[in-house]
Amino acid sequence: MSAFIQQLPALVGVVIGALGSYLALARSDRERFRRERAARWEERRLAVYADYARTLKKSVVLTYRVAAHLGEDPHPHPMSPTEAEPLMAEATDGRDPTGEALLMLGSHEVVERARVWVTVVMEMERFVRAATRDAAAWPALLERQRAAREGYYAAVREDLGLPPGHPARWPTFPAAEG
Repeated sequence: MSAFIQQLPALVGVVIGALGSYLALARSDRERFRRERAARWEERRLAVYADYARTLKKSVVLTYRVAAHLGEDPHPHPMSPTEAEPLMAEATDGRDPTGEALLMLGSHEVVERARVWVTVVMEMERFVRAATRDAAAWPALLERQRAAREGYYAAVREDLGLPPGHPARWPTFPAAEG
């Protein structure tokens, strides 16, 4: 019996060491799982944010093209309202699923900035559908759309912890050389 008692501290040490190793490993696995899960959701949010931007950009480009047909925009590929209508309807329909995904996964700030952007895009669509000709209104809409888009991208970068990016404000058409 005295041999067992002499071995008892070593046995207790082994049990405590094994328990400590198990707890450390379990905690490490939980933390790794949390990090991997956060990374997966971050990737999904980025995909949703990018998909939403692409669907809005389709509508924006179509409005540019119709506005060019109306003489309001310098887009090099004008399109008549009749030609554009089915494409605009398709682009609008494409916004719904991406908008729902955005509502589900997006941060409050990103969703709010997306709302601002899409509101301006819908105003642009109304402008070209009404065949409006207003030399001051179209440039103002373009500026609001660019600012709203920039705000959306800034909110996305903030949400994903990315560094500030390019505001994408450069001249679309180079000035004529004299």
